[in-house]
Amino acid sequence: MLISTTNTVEGFEIHDYLGPVFSETILSANVFRDLFAEVVNFFGGRAKGYEKEMRKTRRDVLEKLLDQARELEASGIIGVRIDYEFLPVGRRGGMLMVAAQGTAVRLVKVESEPKGGTELTSIRIGG
Repeated sequence: MLISTTNTVEGFEIHDYLGPVFSETILSANVFRDLFAEVVNFFGGRAKGYEKEMRKTRRDVLEKLLDQARELEASGIIGVRIDYEFLPVGRRGGMLMVAAQGTAVRLVKVESEPKGGTELTSIRIGG
């Protein structure tokens, strides 16, 4: 299935708009990891543990979008947006909410040569 951040997909026509799809995931922030990340950030390093968790969480939220689109028998999701929101909990803790939304569509391949540049605006995930 095709997932695109744009509202059109080069080489495809939108045959049917099936409706919006939404997904949310909450990532709990561990206090010890938070403290370590603060030290790493202070000295100019990268918080690799957080980066790994963010990649996993982003993939999870996209997979949930795909599940909803499959239920609608879509062949693509257009206009995908991913938002991040920190939700403070207590003095030093918090949670990170990752939310995604898009529009499930049925795409039909167009038999003409694509026009335009080579900028990547979509990714293919799953089958």
